[in-house]
Amino acid sequence: MSKIVIATRESRLALWQAEHVQSLLAERGHQVSLLGMTTRGDEILDRSLSKVGGKGLFVKELEIALEEGRADLAVHSLKDVPMDLPEGFQLACVMEREDPRDALVSPRHASLDALPQGAVVGTSSLRRVVLLRALRPDLRIEPLRGNLDTRLRKLDEGQYDAIVLAAAGLKRLGLAGRIRQVFEPAQMLPAAGQGALGIEVRSERADLLQALAPLVHQTTWLAVAAERAVSRALGGSCSMPLAAHATLAGEVLRLDGAWGDPDRPAPLVRASVSGTVASLDEAAALGIEVAARLRAGGAR
Repeated sequence: MSKIVIATRESRLALWQAEHVQSLLAERGHQVSLLGMTTRGDEILDRSLSKVGGKGLFVKELEIALEEGRADLAVHSLKDVPMDLPEGFQLACVMEREDPRDALVSPRHASLDALPQGAVVGTSSLRRVVLLRALRPDLRIEPLRGNLDTRLRKLDEGQYDAIVLAAAGLKRLGLAGRIRQVFEPAQMLPAAGQGALGIEVRSERADLLQALAPLVHQTTWLAVAAERAVSRALGGSCSMPLAAHATLAGEVLRLDGAWGDPDRPAPLVRASVSGTVASLDEAAALGIEVAARLRAGGAR
């Protein structure tokens, strides 16, 4: 490859991600430029994603740029990528994962336990809503949309006592100092693919598959393949209050899943499996097994 164009959203975090890939490809001799774009997910901020079309709102315009030949690849936060891509598109690369955990950000309170009774916590993730309710049913959980900087500004303006964000985004933008508490997965299980970057291309672009091969992190890809399989098997989208997180030790992958009912107080449904995996298909099979166990426990 001589020249590569990366389609990217124009938020500060999305640009960091695209520039990160740009620098890695440039180190390998490619000429790389960015095509900044605004997606419907960036424009619609007064409603939750689950009510206006889901995670695909963050990738559709970028896919159109790939289809029209205006860009060669798109860099995504993998947790924003729909479980099934449109025909003619594929994930060419999953890169090494940053911290997959959730983080509590608050100007005054050091931890979730330190929040006063009835404190207002901001998130628009149904997964975080059900997991927070399981930990602190007294909290008032209010919607929070916008890019990372917008969410932090709303917190600093006093609209919330605390907000929950992905630790990865804060760390990538040099904002780790804003984190008051990082939730261990046993407390708050992450979303499928959280902390990982995925690169999408048109399926016929064998040249790009070859160019991106050195950026692949197979351990991460196996883990997120298992996680995304849980979500896919349950019809997962951002309207699904579902968590899935995998870790790989040697060839043994452990996969945990959790589901909660957003409409009524109820215990979380949890499931866990472990198995030896050497391929994406084997990892996905574990995800299907966890999904079946969650469904048997009452997930829908």
